[in-house]
Amino acid sequence: MNENRHQAVPRLTFAALRGGSGKTIASLGVIRALARRGRKIAVFKKGPDYIDAAWLSQAAGNACYNLDAFLMSRDAITGSFLERTTGCDLAVIEGNRGLFDGVDIKGAFSTCQLARMIGSPVILVVDCTKVTRTAAAMIRGCIDFERDLTIAGVILNKVAGKRHEGILKGAIEEYTGLPVLGSIPRLKEDPLPMRHLGVTPAFEYTGPDEALDLLAGIAEENIQLERLEELASRFISSKRPSLAQTTEDKDPFLAEPVKIGVIRDASFQFYYPENLEALEKQGAELIFLNALTDSGIPGIHGLYIGGGFPETQAEGLASNIAFKEELRALIESGLPVYAECGGLMYLGRNLMWKDRSFSMLGVLDWDFVLKRRPVGHGYSILSFHRDSPFFRKDDEIRGHEFHYSLPVPAASQGGASFCCRVKRGHGFDGKVDGICYRNVFGTYTHIHALGNSQWGQNMARAALEYKLKAEESRKHGAQPF
Repeated sequence: MNENRHQAVPRLTFAALRGGSGKTIASLGVIRALARRGRKIAVFKKGPDYIDAAWLSQAAGNACYNLDAFLMSRDAITGSFLERTTGCDLAVIEGNRGLFDGVDIKGAFSTCQLARMIGSPVILVVDCTKVTRTAAAMIRGCIDFERDLTIAGVILNKVAGKRHEGILKGAIEEYTGLPVLGSIPRLKEDPLPMRHLGVTPAFEYTGPDEALDLLAGIAEENIQLERLEELASRFISSKRPSLAQTTEDKDPFLAEPVKIGVIRDASFQFYYPENLEALEKQGAELIFLNALTDSGIPGIHGLYIGGGFPETQAEGLASNIAFKEELRALIESGLPVYAECGGLMYLGRNLMWKDRSFSMLGVLDWDFVLKRRPVGHGYSILSFHRDSPFFRKDDEIRGHEFHYSLPVPAASQGGASFCCRVKRGHGFDGKVDGICYRNVFGTYTHIHALGNSQWGQNMARAALEYKLKAEESRKHGAQPF
């Protein structure tokens, strides 16, 4: 692998002064427009995000990968960036929140920090609602705030008209020296309506390709695409990161393949590509399941249920009784199950949403009540005070959570217990998370495999142990376990 070739891949980070400024609209439009011109674009999302990442993937026609310094190490970030930009014409990274916003006053884990880490120039997307010359002052402040960051240009958003555009462009170029690379007019309707603190998920949106083509047309008409590509190439030569590729060794214990089910349907869509790849690197064959329509479950040795919005499909999940009954039987037989957030809710007794109650799997004696506001939102750290099916005592996992559900226990916990203390975040109640029952582990925390390198290995190992025990039981003519 030629590292110098990968370091020379042109790259741009789209950032803003705050969340909701239009960087998603701008980045999606640019990516889609360049993809239609035949460019192969590697796309990345800064921070823990599934929804924007899905849109970026749809726009580029390539998988979108997340980069975040809280969730993973510097080596993991630069290694992933190196690997994913192989053979690409351009890399585009969409930031989150404001350019310098992090978890502390030093801006830890910010978009700015990530852009410096991978040597990417920044394109600043500015919401120009009810502002003219002051925009130049704000941009000048960004330039001076952290001088080792390269801000290469500006895209104006929500511009009211030609006069408004003229004053903005003149002031910004006069007082900052940065080129204004485009002026997106104020649109009558938002092409991507907001929901869940972000845009509507692509899989719930009617006609996502039509929306992306509309954004591409806006970019073609209003943004200097050739100039963006030129800037991406110009700054890369003087801003090369030290890229180190990381690898995850295959567990020598895994001498034979296992089959791991992944429930991926309209209810459960939130999976980092790296997590699925981590399982495959351990020799696992992924079997994709649909909890809404599948009547049975093919022979699997483990199950991964990711996050999503099960409440929007609650009636369908509740009515698929055959699937639920078979899965419950497999769990009672010892099937290893790793469930995150929405997957955790599916394991519960009832899902309560909009004054209705829907019967879920019933493995955990908890009801999950959907609230109007987030119950847990942000980065999380869990510490294991005892062994679990996938982690050992004293292990620690870092991730993030975003859930509207409030867990309510039944009178009896039915043999389930918690194995994690919450060091950061909310979990079940601000104190505990990581509920275990037999070989089930359910948590509100979403993890990223690049920041939890043993996760894929541990899950594949648990699946193989289950497979070997099941085969031994069949040899003796007994039902598994």
